[in-house]
Amino acid sequence: MITFIIDEIIPCLKDVETGEIYETEVVRLRRKSFLSKFNKRTGWYINWGKFDDTTEIYALVLKGTVDIQGLIAIRFDDENKAVNIVWACTAPQNNVWKYKKQKFSGVGGHLFAIASELSVKKGYDGFVYGEAIDEALYHYYLEHFWAYPLPAINNNPFRFMLSDEVTSKPREVYNYEWSNEEL
Repeated sequence: MITFIIDEIIPCLKDVETGEIYETEVVRLRRKSFLSKFNKRTGWYINWGKFDDTTEIYALVLKGTVDIQGLIAIRFDDENKAVNIVWACTAPQNNVWKYKKQKFSGVGGHLFAIASELSVKKGYDGFVYGEAIDEALYHYYLEHFWAYPLPAINNNPFRFMLSDEVTSKPREVYNYEWSNEEL
């Protein structure tokens, strides 16, 4: 489930109040005990510790910290040669869609860039797909990011795919680093 708009495509995160720019890193999250802190009660839509071992979870953090600004859960889909974005959301302090507030802009684009880069590394040519959380967000991606609609599965009519043509721009613009640390 994708729960955010792409507000800005900028190399790093930008503090919306001050305009200050912050560098970022991507950290792979594996420990269920750590992931379980991110749940509905703390504003993260779901319990992030619930995913099975076929799902990889990555956090977008401010460089040199574990200050998580967004989370993305992906699965590699060999049959369709694409990365399936299972869940992706910004941290509650960045979630304009749900909480009407935002500390940093650029988080959503970062999350798509991460999924797209993993798609390229896997040999899927940057293709990613997922499901929008609602109809308004679904139409946002169709109209503003040239998403292709996909057939409904499991009663979710808001499925879409982004081609490498669309995902290559975020990959080129964002300059996050991949951390060797895992939590």
